[in-house]
Amino acid sequence: MLKFLLTETFPKGVLNIQLHRPEALNALNTGLLAELADTLDNAARNDAVRAVVISGDSRAFAAGADIREMADLNAIGVMNDPRPQHWSRIAAFPKPIIAAVNGFALGGGCELVMHADIVIASRDARFGQPEIKLGIIPGAGGTQRLIRAVGKSLASQMVLTGEPISAQRAYDAGLVSELTEPDLTLERAQQVAEAIAAQAPLAVNQAKDVLLRAQETHLSAGLAYERKAFTLLAATEDRNEGIQAFIEKRRPEYKGR
Repeated sequence: MLKFLLTETFPKGVLNIQLHRPEALNALNTGLLAELADTLDNAARNDAVRAVVISGDSRAFAAGADIREMADLNAIGVMNDPRPQHWSRIAAFPKPIIAAVNGFALGGGCELVMHADIVIASRDARFGQPEIKLGIIPGAGGTQRLIRAVGKSLASQMVLTGEPISAQRAYDAGLVSELTEPDLTLERAQQVAEAIAAQAPLAVNQAKDVLLRAQETHLSAGLAYERKAFTLLAATEDRNEGIQAFIEKRRPEYKGR
């Protein structure tokens, strides 16, 4: 029984996960992160799930970490905090994640957005890393992922001032892939997820892996890794089905094999 999440699975292979702590603007406490990591672990093992949409509500995707929970931790408590393990499991999820962002995505919420592969945001969304205003810094990848997503200057401004940016600026900087009207954000994210879920699962998972590897290695190593994945997919039934369907001008029927 989930306490902090609402989930719904659609027949086209999309799992919707809604962060559900409305009284706290979906602040990411330890319980919520544990439930999210557990839910994604289960989805990774479920062949019927081919893509995941993570959303909040109309006011907030997630307005940060749970500050009251953090306030009780000293240095030893932070060292023993289970949340880094939950974040690691979220980052290791092998299938595509689409974030549907309305309202605030701040602190841990912004970091969760950056764990997604694709970000669909409403025009009223706001993104920020305000930790500096509490005398701390981002602790779940906020500095490292943000600078890779938007570049050194904007990332430094966001982290060092703690001031949020608009959805339009996030889109212009590359943090967001598409902007929508607020009441269409989740619907559009589901459409994107369904388009991904219709593709060959092994190819999608390999593509995600190779794309993420591009952020962590130099070009020649990345190209070699890409070619290895390309070659491995040549041995799959889905690759043959995709090519044959193209030749026969019909819709492919992928089996994940």
